[in-house]
Amino acid sequence: MVRIRRGKIAIKRRKQILKFTRGFQGAHSKIFRTANQQFKKGLKYSYTGRKQKKRLFRKLWIIRINATVRPHNLNYSEFIAALKKLKINLNRKILAQLAITDLPTFLKLIPLGLNASQMTRKQGISGPL
Repeated sequence: MVRIRRGKIAIKRRKQILKFTRGFQGAHSKIFRTANQQFKKGLKYSYTGRKQKKRLFRKLWIIRINATVRPHNLNYSEFIAALKKLKINLNRKILAQLAITDLPTFLKLIPLGLNASQMTRKQGISGPL
């Protein structure tokens, strides 16, 4: 009687997971059980990492805009509020990019923001409390 080899699908699955965990340290890439745990953990980390990446970039854009606007006696929140009031629909990514790559164009927006913010300061707090 011929010996039957079993578990082709299971072996294929294990190989696939071990292939994915190649480059992990120690047993995390050699032993299937720990490699499988690290594989699942890695998927979780990649999911949360994608969410954190969005937060970090938004934070970076805000910092860049604020740093460019502050020398002109205006802060970030007043600048953004002024742009919204003037219905200038540029998102933070584009504003930050303008602040770094095309400063003369960005500097044209600052007087608009200054004028609008001074108008709101004169009027006081507007809107419901």
